[in-house]
Amino acid sequence: MSGVEIGVLIIAGAVVVFVLFLIRPLWKLGATIDAATQTIKDVDKQITPILGNVNTTVDNVNTALVQVHSSLDGVNIQLERLDTITNHAQAVTANVANISSIVGAAASSPLVKVAAFGYGLRKTVAQRKSADEDREVRDALKIRKAEAKAQRRGGRHAKGL
Repeated sequence: MSGVEIGVLIIAGAVVVFVLFLIRPLWKLGATIDAATQTIKDVDKQITPILGNVNTTVDNVNTALVQVHSSLDGVNIQLERLDTITNHAQAVTANVANISSIVGAAASSPLVKVAAFGYGLRKTVAQRKSADEDREVRDALKIRKAEAKAQRRGGRHAKGL
């Protein structure tokens, strides 16, 4: 054996020792990779239903948001109607205020006061006259009833004799 062959044998022996020395860590590394692969598979099995539930929840939230949006549209329409009603009420209030000031100005003029006094006086005189006539009619009816009663009593006494 020559020196080259001995050198090759030493290098081959060193490579074998080196490979034997690396087998244990490589074996452990393979086991670690297998465990990581199994963990990833387990996580995948568990996360699939969770993601399905998340998708369902997101769909439900989107549906709820659409309903809220529709409700807000309805509220906005009602608010627009309320604004219109409020504007109309404001216009009516302004018209009533104008009419009130016109009536107040008319009622404060002396001519209107005299006319109102004359109307009140005529009405009072007419009521008194009507009351007097009513009283006269009632008195006449009372007298007639009393006379009719007296006649009936007088006729009864004559029959009984």
